[in-house]
Amino acid sequence: MHRVLVFRTSVRKRGKVRYLAPYLNNLINDHGRWNFDLEDCDNILRVETQNPKAVDVSGLLQKHGFLCEELN
Repeated sequence: MHRVLVFRTSVRKRGKVRYLAPYLNNLINDHGRWNFDLEDCDNILRVETQNPKAVDVSGLLQKHGFLCEELN
């Protein structure tokens, strides 16, 4: 069963999404998918995965210099 995690981020440009793509793909593997909504005022990142670990996703973005906060 997949679960969806939603994050507010500071990622604002498609180039930054392309930069993060290999890291997110590696984190999620074949067990889910992710996408950014850069049209949203909170630059939403949605992660759908079987083994959700919000701390891993937010830590990954923070490691690369972006703000990332899980929304409940």
